Amino acid sequence: MAGTAYARTLGSVRIRLDIAYDGAQFRGWARQPHHRTVQGTIEHALARVLGGDPRLVVAGRTDAGVHATGQVAHLDLDDEQQHRLLARRGAGVDQVMQLARRLNGVFGSYADVGVTATGVAADGFDARFSAVWRRYEYRVADDAVAYDPLERHRTTNVRGVLDLAAMDAAAQSLRGLHDFAAYCKPRDEATTIRTLLEFDWRRDRDGVLVANVKADAFCHSMVRALVGACVAVGQGRVGIDDVVRIRNELERVPQVKVLAARGLTLTEVGYPEDELLAERAEQTRARRALGAITSALDLD
Repeated sequence: MAGTAYARTLGSVRIRLDIAYDGAQFRGWARQPHHRTVQGTIEHALARVLGGDPRLVVAGRTDAGVHATGQVAHLDLDDEQQHRLLARRGAGVDQVMQLARRLNGVFGSYADVGVTATGVAADGFDARFSAVWRRYEYRVADDAVAYDPLERHRTTNVRGVLDLAAMDAAAQSLRGLHDFAAYCKPRDEATTIRTLLEFDWRRDRDGVLVANVKADAFCHSMVRALVGACVAVGQGRVGIDDVVRIRNELERVPQVKVLAARGLTLTEVGYPEDELLAERAEQTRARRALGAITSALDLD
């Protein structure tokens, strides 16, 4: 399809961007004046390539120091940006797919952020409101493994040898639909009710403890607090049954530490089939408006 025909066919164009980044040198996702952020860095590159004042909508607003291998965002192009994108020789769809390469060229060699793919979003797609779940990974190195300086930006080190079986049992006991106020940093008018779909621990081939955490959404610092509770169990400072009791009492306790951001990576965002994208987005907006989910993207 020629570029001009492509533009006429699509009209308003929404682009999906798949994104990865090392969060060590970013003040989180959301743009902030006078600070380097992931959103600000990518939007600056988009402005270089497409012009205008691009604004991204993201699946998960990660905190300072948190990494991502599977972040998702979308961008709506105005007419001028469409023309600029399609002005290059070649088919229009090819130019959308090549946008990732052009953005990575702006970031430069060995950048700490990269756009892994770009494409025309399916009808009804909203990176934020169409999402049905998010998955994180958290890495912990205990004294059972040698210190690896090459992993220092994405692994948290703790003293002692942790009890993997106890940590995994504690994690699995927390699954389900619950109020996780005890494992969240409170925010005004933000619900702490979440569905924890998966939570388990394993050791990788190097012996590093890796948590897999999947939920419909996460309240602020929830993953790092849940991981902190399991580490306390692994150290013998908290019992397996205590993590559920703490959750049910809905109060933050000093025994549960929010671990460092460095160990946390957003690895995947789940979406329904294309024909259900718009319906899912409408449902999420409706729940938000009713107050049942007032801050669905207060992620780690």
